[in-house]
Amino acid sequence: MYANRWFSVNLADVELPDGRHLDHFLIRLRPVAVATVVNEAGEVLLLWRHRFITDSWGWELPAGVVEDGEDIAIAAARELEEETGWRPGPLHHLMTVEPSNGLSDARHHIYWSDRGEYVGHPVDDFESDRREWVPLKLVPDLIARGEVPAANMAAALLLLHHLRLADG
Repeated sequence: MYANRWFSVNLADVELPDGRHLDHFLIRLRPVAVATVVNEAGEVLLLWRHRFITDSWGWELPAGVVEDGEDIAIAAARELEEETGWRPGPLHHLMTVEPSNGLSDARHHIYWSDRGEYVGHPVDDFESDRREWVPLKLVPDLIARGEVPAANMAAALLLLHHLRLADG
């Protein structure tokens, strides 16, 4: 029905188990690569940004579309550096989520590193109001207060919180 470089809108004929048919709209999206760094102090690198669609502010992890032929982990590292100015060390796959699988085939691939190197002011600094190291121990409270409105970001941060602070 419609397509551009980032997504397409399609109409599918879905057959239900009882044999009835219904039209179902679906959005096909390119994969999204997401990454962050958790430093030795137990802080996670986050972006504070505004989303105009929902007119909301919140903490997010750097993310962006995977380009054609690009390795997902390389895309995640590229997005992190472009949006924060930090180049990650070796990335570890944290999780892959489908944020809206009743409407789209979107997949967000989330990575993290336990070290990073500051390489300069972010090229894409316009994508966020600020970049901060936020203590992982604060993550549950941030989410409870609605300061991490995106479900994929909340899930990733809660898993990082669990993995990095479970023994401490």
